Amino acid sequence: MESASVALGRTHDEDQHDDHHGPPEANQSSRIDASLLGMFLFIISEIMLFGAFFTAYFFIRVVGDTEWPAPGEHLPVVVAGINTAILISSSFTMHWALEGARNENRAALRVGMLTTFLLGLTFLCIQINEYVFIGFAPADNAQGSIFYGLTGLHGAHVFVGLTLLAMATTRAFRGHFTAKEHRGVEVPGIYWHFVDVMWIVVYTVIYVI
Repeated sequence: MESASVALGRTHDEDQHDDHHGPPEANQSSRIDASLLGMFLFIISEIMLFGAFFTAYFFIRVVGDTEWPAPGEHLPVVVAGINTAILISSSFTMHWALEGARNENRAALRVGMLTTFLLGLTFLCIQINEYVFIGFAPADNAQGSIFYGLTGLHGAHVFVGLTLLAMATTRAFRGHFTAKEHRGVEVPGIYWHFVDVMWIVVYTVIYVI
């Protein structure tokens, strides 16, 4: 009987060991959600990427004392300004959509997400149209390379943002988000606000100054 009890005890211990088999669960801070932390870290890396392009711009224009834009070239400041207003407006509609999700206002969520997507798409189409008619190419001179490099890099980020918005908008119309579960709106919204702020910097540096 004693040996049988020992055997049963060992079996029970083995069962407990099996329940804890494998690596322990990852420690997660209660202060910030993992998806939000990941997006913030990603944005920091993207700021560093933009910083490299702005450094090249600084050396060409300030250190090299080169005329900006190149002689004979013209940047469509007014059109770009209107495009800037469009993109800034999309940040407000994005915030409206997020507030709609937080308050269980599905109409505000859906209209806000759809409007944000359409405004972002409009911005990107105007930017592409600007490339078609601007009159110079990246290979023409250093100024052209930096102009297309910075605005093109931002355009690529707008495209990524539109992809995220398209998925979030589709989910919004399917009723996936609630007041407690709206990370799928909040995380793309943070990225979209970053895209908007970065464009304000690009527009100010490239077109205005």
